[in-house]
Amino acid sequence: MLYLTRKIIMIKTLFLLLFVNFTYAQMIDGVAILVKKEPITLYDIQQEMSISNQPLNKVVDNLIRKKLEAQEIKERHIKVDSQEVYEDIKNMAAQNNMSVSQLYTAMLRSRGLSEKDLKQKVKEKILSQKLFSAIAFSKMSQPTQEDEKDYYKLHQEEFSFYENFSVIVYSSADKNHLQEKIDNPMFYSPQVHSESVDIPYKKLNPKIAQILTNTPVDRFTPIIPSPNGLFMSFYVKKKSQKSTMEFEKVKAQINAALMQERRQQVLNDYFMRLRMNADIQIIRLSKT
Repeated sequence: MLYLTRKIIMIKTLFLLLFVNFTYAQMIDGVAILVKKEPITLYDIQQEMSISNQPLNKVVDNLIRKKLEAQEIKERHIKVDSQEVYEDIKNMAAQNNMSVSQLYTAMLRSRGLSEKDLKQKVKEKILSQKLFSAIAFSKMSQPTQEDEKDYYKLHQEEFSFYENFSVIVYSSADKNHLQEKIDNPMFYSPQVHSESVDIPYKKLNPKIAQILTNTPVDRFTPIIPSPNGLFMSFYVKKKSQKSTMEFEKVKAQINAALMQERRQQVLNDYFMRLRMNADIQIIRLSKT
């Protein structure tokens, strides 16, 4: 009886060891890259490729950069509290003429992001902003007026705008019905409402103004959430002639654009040096 009991224990122990080894092998099998001993998995790569629609080499570069950024945030002890996240979301809602609850509903319906998902993405964005500010703050000089005027001359199109848009606004609580109307303008549904309006550029929020500017005449804009919880799309019938903003009126915008360019260059240089000096091991980039 004692011999049988010992044999059963040995069999169970052997089975447990085999199971642990198999699980460990599966885990190692899924690791594609180690960045300072932290893994990027084959699954991470496949997910990023499907979301971004970018080639493998670009996706690998992006994931390594993100991993290095996350490690820098941790090493620098950069934190974001819930109040900072809420304030950012509140500002986002205000920019879109929505309440916070309307924004949560719109993000869930248009992008499939729950309130928790949105808060996490905003937290990650603020963490990155704090990191980038910490890296770039002491390494950037302010643009001169000559720099600003050169930028203005080279980017005239950025500062040109249509003073008025003649559009038909289509709206619906059902995104599928609205999409069917866009795909087939002859389609009729009582759930899709329409209204012809003329909208001055100055009365549009910047995001919608940009969408209308980029949409050709006789075309629909992409579907976007509206402040009242519906979905909407604009059919662009006509645009007025373009006008160009005066230099003094866009000087702050130009300064911000130049500072963003310089900030991006500082960050790219920083993370390039960081990557060159980091312990990065490419294990494999495919299952085969």
